[in-house]
Amino acid sequence: MPSDSGATTSPWMHERAEGFAPLENDVRADVCVVGAGITGLTTAYLLQRVGRAVVVLDAGAIGSGETGRTTAHLSNALDEGYCNLERLHGERATRLAAESHTAAIDQIEAIVNQEGIECDFERLDGYLFLARGDSAEKLEDELGAAVRAGVADVRLLPRVPGVQSLAVPCMHFPRQAQFHPLRYLEGLARALVRDGGRVFTGTRVAEVRGGKPCRAVTESGHTVHADSIVVATNVPVNGGLVIHTKLSAYRTYVIGVRIPRGSVPRALYWDTEEPYHYARLQRESDSHDLLIVGGEDHRTGQAHDTRQRFERLEAWARRRFGADGPVVWRWSGQVMEPVDGLAFIGRNPLDAPHVYIATGDAGQGMTHGTIAGMLVRDLICGKENPWAALYDPGRKVLRGSAVRRYARENLNVARQYARYVRRGEVSHVEQIAPGSGALMRHGPGKIAVYRDPAGSVHTYSAVCPHARCIVRWNETEESWDCPCHGSRFDPHGHVICGPANARLEPVYIEGITDAGGLPELPERPGPRTRPN
Repeated sequence: MPSDSGATTSPWMHERAEGFAPLENDVRADVCVVGAGITGLTTAYLLQRVGRAVVVLDAGAIGSGETGRTTAHLSNALDEGYCNLERLHGERATRLAAESHTAAIDQIEAIVNQEGIECDFERLDGYLFLARGDSAEKLEDELGAAVRAGVADVRLLPRVPGVQSLAVPCMHFPRQAQFHPLRYLEGLARALVRDGGRVFTGTRVAEVRGGKPCRAVTESGHTVHADSIVVATNVPVNGGLVIHTKLSAYRTYVIGVRIPRGSVPRALYWDTEEPYHYARLQRESDSHDLLIVGGEDHRTGQAHDTRQRFERLEAWARRRFGADGPVVWRWSGQVMEPVDGLAFIGRNPLDAPHVYIATGDAGQGMTHGTIAGMLVRDLICGKENPWAALYDPGRKVLRGSAVRRYARENLNVARQYARYVRRGEVSHVEQIAPGSGALMRHGPGKIAVYRDPAGSVHTYSAVCPHARCIVRWNETEESWDCPCHGSRFDPHGHVICGPANARLEPVYIEGITDAGGLPELPERPGPRTRPN
């Protein structure tokens, strides 16, 4: 069954949190949180605990965006790498980054224990191991930077313990963790409501306005008036283009391989390849585990070989872990990469005061989302937080290698506008398989053509309403993806995730569109959400 954020599903998605009703009238709150993923619900829970009256809004169900697509590593082994962070930000800032991710794991553990949340939370070891062709010097440099950052008890080992096929040098990170993300969110939501918080799902926010009070205006015309608004939608849908030029959207791919229980030690695993691979275990039954393996990232909307990426993950899992069981899960997710390796959390510099954002998960959304909850709580309460400057959305990012990355990523965006003058992907509707989509040229422009499973043809503008780039069909998730800033739309043009906050425009093309008029706007199969 398709999820709210694409056609594939993860193992977590089959355990939906309790449903909540849509917002049906205007309300007042101290804080309005837009987004009910880990960032939004952590922020809401922590604010409610210190006496703020909180309202949470989400266009979909709880955790129905990117939180439901995570592999749920909880780690202070940072994807960006301590060496690179130290070069970009200096030793003191890198220590703060390590401290904040460590504190986020501790915060999750404390909430799990305090609220009695049964979410398979588990402390375990993590291992960063050398990829083929990499020098051991790479690990030695990373170890030095991690030690200077204050990562406790990290050390080098000659091989990964307990995995015969991983007889390669590795870094050992103790006291990492993992959990079941949607069970955790369900527990957060339950505690939030118990303490007086209000949650409204199926409620899409169309506009965020700063001021006194701030206002979140929903698509149905209702308004939440609040002293502060937190936009926790993974990618902000407010504040213009500036923040989006400092972010790049990537698709990442995941498989779940069924293996005999105990055949691979329970731990978190990463390699040093570019892009890297990552793995963990999840209990499936008394006799079997799921070996969850991810990687094979690419810029959103800029690859057609998505099925081959799953095949490469499978080959890697079998080679590295000897996993010979069947692949029983395949899904993908979206990662927002900041140009300087650190998330953007705090007051949005382009909005009126009291509007806050959290974005740039850098592949570590579970800890970054928890950091955001802790930091935004302190900012709203007027409490000093040592991480505020580190994650400030208004900070300067153009220094060192971040300058080259910024230029490279934004040059990539500029190249996408060349699609306006390219030929269509197909010239006839009959070339599009039922249940699929493709771009066709129509006059001077492009149209996004979706042929539904029954063979009916629906046509939409191929122009993303955010920055006017041309979308592309994602065959894995059955979505239209924007190659510029990562906006995504379902087959019928509804917004799945921002920064776009308006749908693809329906158009009628005589001789192509079915039904003799504007394409039918079918009801969504379920509430959809901007990822979190």
